[in-house]
Amino acid sequence: MLEKINFDKLNGLLPVCVQDYDTLQVLMLGFMNEEALTKTLETGKVTFFSRTKNRLWMKGETSGNELLLVNYGLDCDNDSLLIQARPQGPTCHTGDVSCFKIETQPPLYWFSYMFDVLQQRKNNPQDCSYTCSLYEAGLPRMAQKVGEEATEVVIASLALAKDDTINEAVDLLYHLFVLLTYQGISLLELSEVIAGRARKLPV
Repeated sequence: MLEKINFDKLNGLLPVCVQDYDTLQVLMLGFMNEEALTKTLETGKVTFFSRTKNRLWMKGETSGNELLLVNYGLDCDNDSLLIQARPQGPTCHTGDVSCFKIETQPPLYWFSYMFDVLQQRKNNPQDCSYTCSLYEAGLPRMAQKVGEEATEVVIASLALAKDDTINEAVDLLYHLFVLLTYQGISLLELSEVIAGRARKLPV
């Protein structure tokens, strides 16, 4: 890929947009020279060229909030780069998730957020948490709740009650996510199966 990149357009620099791999949220924009890109690919930690410091700068080198490389690709003109990464904490120096200020998060963000919260509840149980009570009750209770919530979705949808259907569907997803995290199943594993099935669909 390196041989295709046009570093000459901006005097040796390449604009780089960083996106959260799991939520698709845009996290930041930076610049890389060839050395920064090589270091990023070698270490798996996103490294930029700082125009103000005039040196390589690994994201998170002082804060610890690194960006772990997952995927990357050039644009059609070979003069800008999209990097998909897993942020290890807030990306912005202000403490915000993203350097870009937007009022609403992308839809996929909340699925990942719910999964992360449930994982935290599983690993750090709290006495007053309904979620923790489900984990403590074990798999039979979780499976029962998934069945109950699925039935509620069916009832609401047959009644053509859109708002009720949406709310019951969210309840179903919540209880399904509890069951999945209890069994150690990740969103990535689900997405890989979906992707595999999608590739088999006729064009």
